[in-house]
Amino acid sequence: MLQSLIETWFHWVHDWGYWGVIILMAMESSIFPVPSELVVPPAAILASQGGEMTILGVILAGTFGSWLGSAITYWISLWVGRPVIMRYGRYFLMPPDKVERAERFMHRYEGGGIFFARLLPVIRHLISIPAGIIRMGFLKFSVLTIIGSAIWCSVLAVLGEKVGKGLPAAQLAALKAGQGADLTGLIHSVKHEALWIIVAIVLVCVLYFVAMRLTSRGKVTASE
Repeated sequence: MLQSLIETWFHWVHDWGYWGVIILMAMESSIFPVPSELVVPPAAILASQGGEMTILGVILAGTFGSWLGSAITYWISLWVGRPVIMRYGRYFLMPPDKVERAERFMHRYEGGGIFFARLLPVIRHLISIPAGIIRMGFLKFSVLTIIGSAIWCSVLAVLGEKVGKGLPAAQLAALKAGQGADLTGLIHSVKHEALWIIVAIVLVCVLYFVAMRLTSRGKVTASE
């Protein structure tokens, strides 16, 4: 099942180019479970081999797609409201407990939470929902989403380009032909290359969250 989905998504990127990246990244930033690691790196590999796409174009397409999916989710959440989401969200992979955790995250970390959420797995799929529910300013939401998404897409694109340079000629030929041979192994290679960068990003996020929590406690103590 997963292998079939990976091959389908790869063919979207291969056949549709930037539009495939935009559509898949829009899905990734909404309620659809499309990992960005399966979208941007293969696109970057194809771009690095010469063709209609470029690395910069892949980053821009991925960033725009991420913003588009997040914006759609934001406006839907704002329009339908919290009661509807809490009642029917479970049918769209958004059970009440996940929505409540996302709300607590949003209230605790505010605007900075939007930015860092774009760099964290799972959270980035849901963060647009509480942002819409609490009616966060759309311009602020968009700016933070775009900056965070651009950083994440840049990391994935650079890693994809690096992995592409180390692939055997036969694998590259298969990818360029749209055959997508051994895509699972390709994704594992990307994740291996990304390990230390992802660890660094997570560490920065953790430090931010700890600082926010300590600052919050300091404010509570001062007010008492």
